[in-house]
Amino acid sequence: MANSPQAKKRARQAERRTAVNKARRSRIRTFLRKVEEAIASGDAAKAAEALKSAQPEVMRGVTKGVLHKNTASRKISRLSSRVKALNA
Repeated sequence: MANSPQAKKRARQAERRTAVNKARRSRIRTFLRKVEEAIASGDAAKAAEALKSAQPEVMRGVTKGVLHKNTASRKISRLSSRVKALNA
């Protein structure tokens, strides 16, 4: 348990940051799920549009420290290759 005033403050800050990061991660997952669902439905135009809106959201997660840069790039790369395969 935190004893010093500074440790108590840091515990409060960590709680707030955890809530913010959890919300951000959830938002990113929602965008990715929309792309997945569009791919599953076989609608190439809808999938491309969903991917286009998901990309900046995923990369925003990188700048905010929620995702690692390589993880985000990998996710976007794999999704975009699947969307591209729908068109072909």
